[in-house]
Amino acid sequence: MPICGPNRANCGPYGAALVERGAMRHDRCLLLRRTPDRALCVQGTHLHWPEIMSRKIAIVEDEAAIRENYGAAFRREGYGVDLYAARQPAVDAFKARLPDLVVIDINLQDDVEGGFELCRQLRAMSADLPIIFLTARDSEFDAVSGLRLGADDYLTKDISLPHLMARVAALFRRLDAMREPRSEENCIRRGNLEIDVDRMTVRWKDETVALTLTEFWMMHALARYPGHVKNRQQLMDAAQAVLDDNTITSHIKRIRRKFVAIDADFAAIETAYGMGYRWLSG
Repeated sequence: MPICGPNRANCGPYGAALVERGAMRHDRCLLLRRTPDRALCVQGTHLHWPEIMSRKIAIVEDEAAIRENYGAAFRREGYGVDLYAARQPAVDAFKARLPDLVVIDINLQDDVEGGFELCRQLRAMSADLPIIFLTARDSEFDAVSGLRLGADDYLTKDISLPHLMARVAALFRRLDAMREPRSEENCIRRGNLEIDVDRMTVRWKDETVALTLTEFWMMHALARYPGHVKNRQQLMDAAQAVLDDNTITSHIKRIRRKFVAIDADFAAIETAYGMGYRWLSG
């Protein structure tokens, strides 16, 4: 049975999609083709597509053409897609079942700030659901506002589709890290702090700190080596995300606020000006 090989020369589009989702290694990637019934054919053996590519992405976008365009792009990558034109229908659906990732515009019909409110509602439903803003609003104020509300990424609509797909795949890789925790240190205890990588949880003074995926891995990077300064590139690498300096600063501020909400005297994350951040509590 043919495989793609180390140079990926034979890796077909559906084999590549499986590899990107973590379902298959590239050196074992089978040559796949789609059949009219939306199954996969592997050397004559039919595998049901939804059973393999089961991740569901919800897109909340009020412009029909844009909504359908993004939906088609995600479906070509093998994702299941649900489309919503307004905030309330999306909220009603999410109360019944959350998707695996949500892409949100800010302006939703007559609801000018509807995307921000939806992000707030989603964070109340789930602390670790990946949320991406995809919007025409490109001001720094809007980007910082979206990240402060708990979004994992903030992108503008001039982003290319391949770049968008790569950012989504990166978020899903971080979700996979939750299911396959890093082996070197699955539980970190630093005074009042406890990080459980197996359960993807952070506790301070025995109370849970609800962090997003990005915030969790930044917190993990800081707490692993107390006193060591982590620069912005190191924090970005830990979060497996491409973030600018202002975005990283916003995430750190959000992390601090969540700890302060539990402990008004919290001061364990120190800014090393011009360098980065360090965890002080040993």
